[in-house]
Amino acid sequence: VVFGADAGELANIAIPWLWPLAILTLIMGAIGVLASPGLRLTVANLVIVSVGTLMVAIAMQREAATSAALYYLIHTTLVTGGLFLLADMIMKQRGKAEDRYVIARKMTHAKVLGIAFFIASLTVLGMPPLSGFVGKILILQATEGMLETAWVWPVILLASLATLIAISRAGTTLFWRTSGESSHNEPLHPLKLMAITLLLSASPLLVIFGGPVTEYTQLAAAQLHDTTQTVDALLPAGDK
Repeated sequence: VVFGADAGELANIAIPWLWPLAILTLIMGAIGVLASPGLRLTVANLVIVSVGTLMVAIAMQREAATSAALYYLIHTTLVTGGLFLLADMIMKQRGKAEDRYVIARKMTHAKVLGIAFFIASLTVLGMPPLSGFVGKILILQATEGMLETAWVWPVILLASLATLIAISRAGTTLFWRTSGESSHNEPLHPLKLMAITLLLSASPLLVIFGGPVTEYTQLAAAQLHDTTQTVDALLPAGDK
């Protein structure tokens, strides 16, 4: 609203910076994901990748892209929250190795945590039929007819490939590369498991109720792009 199309010489002053910043954020996040020595740092860098993806959608300055960004924002907020909680539980199960990608003693509750990690991984990778796939498809579809399509698609898909490599490495190291000794760590807390289950269940729910959710995000995007409505709501008629 402040630096919109009607701002004169300051109109859309930040737009030229959004594209390079979005791509740089995606690249740095992908590098960070690949270079992370532990699960918690991997998840933190996945957040950076998600931010870069959202910045790409915002840089398009289209209603469809904004709607896709809102859908993807809901998805990534809940899923990465569940991943952070899961990383903490895995860390406490591995003794001194914590969440580092090193050989450690076998986790007491490896099956339960492994299933949760597998579901979370599919979601954060954007694999069908979960919400990460829907969110990325909506963002990629929003680039239709734009010159930036030629490099937006490759960058987002390459970032997804980097995520796939990093998550595969994390899963194989944490759950398969064990010393064979049974560990005697603290038990899993039911409330923590419930919290992780609720956060991760948001992914299939966003797909099952995809119609109403996308309808809501489309209405929100239309309102965000209607700057005259915002000005009318904020300023009395005499102050315009």
